[in-house]
Amino acid sequence: MATGFSSTEFWIRFAMASLAAWRITHLFAHEDGPFDVIYRLRALSGAGFWGRLLDCFYCLSLWIAAPLTPFVTRSNATDALLVWVALSGAACLLERATAPKIQLERPPAGFDEQPARESVLQEE
Repeated sequence: MATGFSSTEFWIRFAMASLAAWRITHLFAHEDGPFDVIYRLRALSGAGFWGRLLDCFYCLSLWIAAPLTPFVTRSNATDALLVWVALSGAACLLERATAPKIQLERPPAGFDEQPARESVLQEE
């Protein structure tokens, strides 16, 4: 991959861009931001395309990684495409690594959940 940078500089730039992609994506997807600016932006976005985009970390990371790509590589379109997707992937991996763990609890022994009603169409 010809990036226009030395190997060491490429990896430093890739690491910095990966962290930036994660941080910016996390800010837009999961935080309210200073003075609730991001919260208001999400509220204004509604339930349309932009609102759904801001709700999905994985989707949003692709859009955030795109403008960071030239910081990492200045070569051909194929390399740029691979770096773009790799930056998004790195942000997704960082999100999974830093997300709170979900703890599932087992129901107590002998627990049987009963339906609220035997039948919705029960005849009298």
